[in-house]
Amino acid sequence: MLMRLKSVIGLDLYACHSRPPRVGITDIIHHFLPLSRGAAAQISPEVPLDPLHKKVSNKGKSHLHKSTLLFLWIESSSNALERGIQRYELENMIGILKLRRLPTYIFTVPMPLSPSEAAPQVLPGPVPFQVFRNLRSASRISFKYDSQNDRSVSQKNQGNWLNSLRCNCIGRESTRETSREDTSKRLVNDIAKDFDDQRLETAQHLKREKEGPRCGDELASDTAVGQTISRTDANSLEEEAWNLLRASMVYYCGSPVGTIAANDPSDSNMLNYDQVFIRDFVPSGIAFLLNGEYEIVRNFILHTLQLQSWEKTIDCHSPGQGLMPASFKVRVVPLDGDDSATEEVLDPDFGEAAIGRVAPVDSGLWWIILLRAYGKSSGDLSVQQRIDVQTGIKMILKLCLADGFDMFPTLLVTDGSCMIDRRMGIHGHPLEIQALFYSALLCAREMLAPEEASADLTMALNNRLVALSIHIREYYWIDMKKLNEIYRYKTEEYSFDAINKFNIYPDQISPWLVDWMPQRGGYLIGNLQPAHMDFRFFSLGNLWAIACSLATTQQSHAILDLIEAKWSDLVSNMPLKICYPALEGQEWSIITGSDPKNTPWSYHNGGSWPTLLWQLTVACLKMNRPEIAENAIKIAEKRLAKDKWPEYYDTKGARFIGKQARLFQSWSIAGYLVAKLLMKNPSAASILVNVEDAELLNVFSCALNANPRGKRRKGPKQSFII
Repeated sequence: MLMRLKSVIGLDLYACHSRPPRVGITDIIHHFLPLSRGAAAQISPEVPLDPLHKKVSNKGKSHLHKSTLLFLWIESSSNALERGIQRYELENMIGILKLRRLPTYIFTVPMPLSPSEAAPQVLPGPVPFQVFRNLRSASRISFKYDSQNDRSVSQKNQGNWLNSLRCNCIGRESTRETSREDTSKRLVNDIAKDFDDQRLETAQHLKREKEGPRCGDELASDTAVGQTISRTDANSLEEEAWNLLRASMVYYCGSPVGTIAANDPSDSNMLNYDQVFIRDFVPSGIAFLLNGEYEIVRNFILHTLQLQSWEKTIDCHSPGQGLMPASFKVRVVPLDGDDSATEEVLDPDFGEAAIGRVAPVDSGLWWIILLRAYGKSSGDLSVQQRIDVQTGIKMILKLCLADGFDMFPTLLVTDGSCMIDRRMGIHGHPLEIQALFYSALLCAREMLAPEEASADLTMALNNRLVALSIHIREYYWIDMKKLNEIYRYKTEEYSFDAINKFNIYPDQISPWLVDWMPQRGGYLIGNLQPAHMDFRFFSLGNLWAIACSLATTQQSHAILDLIEAKWSDLVSNMPLKICYPALEGQEWSIITGSDPKNTPWSYHNGGSWPTLLWQLTVACLKMNRPEIAENAIKIAEKRLAKDKWPEYYDTKGARFIGKQARLFQSWSIAGYLVAKLLMKNPSAASILVNVEDAELLNVFSCALNANPRGKRRKGPKQSFII
């Protein structure tokens, strides 16, 4: 009996005669075994296989060659039914083989009655690329044995027997998750270790550069070598990033659905970093889209949409319909009534398990932005035209546009409801949420199907876009001129024509701001409420305001001017400060509640986050100033891989890896990849940016020139049913 494995997908292999009995893989020998290319090997299980040996005795024969062989030894003994094997061991080996560009082989393996009768035969040929992408699949392959031709035929497309088993697995959840984590950690370590030699070569070249000038021919030769090494090192860095990103992929029912937040092999306490976060997956999804890999983004969009309608309760209170989860995890649970069978389920977290129990306001906004990017990148508009997707968009808009007590067009949120998900004094109307809100409204308007039932929603959406843009551009903007105006503000004004509409007291201007603000440049402040302006510079909000055209063209250039002028503060040794400056002393104690993770110049309190590199690149490309992004990328490339892709950096100059930063952080990896891909193809940034249309511009100018008292006499404000 001979089973021919043409591809390897999934956890379990089934062989069948009339009915398919279970056959587990009892051993996978994954070693770099030198053997003559194309030779047939008769290797018994007793032969020691050491990857460090340069030759292997094979029944008295020695073969010296640098080929790489992958063994699959399938045994039909009864013990195989009990033991099985986790699919990640196989993925570990194949991923490393692909990374090292070594020739690989798939074996045809007989089904012996005893292990001593095993006689593998070499079947040369490269493993197809789709094998690497599907290895974590929980799907199963059935094989139908043909006694006449002595071969196995894949039964994957015959009948529905496979479909009834797609979500099942053999092992318990604890066994499976332990194996998954251990093997994934080994894979990450191997990938990172595999590039040490290349970095050493680059370091040696840089050392030679510092030794001083040499003769012309030698200098010219060394310069050429240096350029080659630099290009090779950059390519190696991107290849390492891609392999690490793919190692973090999560599969559900055989399909990729996202990437976990971090795949740190040194971290024994993962907390919720082993989950798929919506905001964290966005740069990963963009990277896959730019690389032409659309399946994982499509699956992510549709599966998270299914979670939108779940019941969620926090202390007997349910948040509004349309809320998207902060994250989800693929869990393996036993089937009802059958403890021997299991299935995969998606377990969402809407904030009820999060630190601080804060609902994620930004998740739904990022989901809409990613949905539009998927359609523009793939050309597949059928997803956004689906009824369930259209309904999901409307539910998010209904939640965001609902009437409340607030008098401002900005979105009112609690502290910690976005990327800064801990107490940092951003409650109220933080700029990050307003920029994402504006961008999501523009994306939704573009994707909503034109139908009579959506007419009121579209009108309310347009009205909010106009009011929001005027509010942010007029009241959030600050430069040296506006700062001087605030310094001379009169307070306690009561009239419709008041200049100091929010009753801001000039004494709120901090001394650091007076010295820090450059003559050329400006930015959008972090928050605005009655009698309160948060003058801190928040990077994500300002960069995304450029990308979505919430900031005017002049303001957008001024923001980039400020980043250039304050490069040593905002970029320094690693791009990019999440906010500037940090809260210190009594201010830190009062605002953060003495948060030990948000100490000054750490984490959200002035830490440097590499993932912001991709938002910086999008903003720079939109304004046709790619040199800023290019300089930031060069700085990041010096340390990211060497430091094992940390989540964030500490200290004012970003010199230390964050004290609680996870390593191999997925959005740090993806942020770098997106930045590199966009720099190679700047036009691809169009899937993320929003261009202001002429109609809105006309409405803006009319609204700004209107008299507030005159507007009140025109009659009651028109309301719209959403």
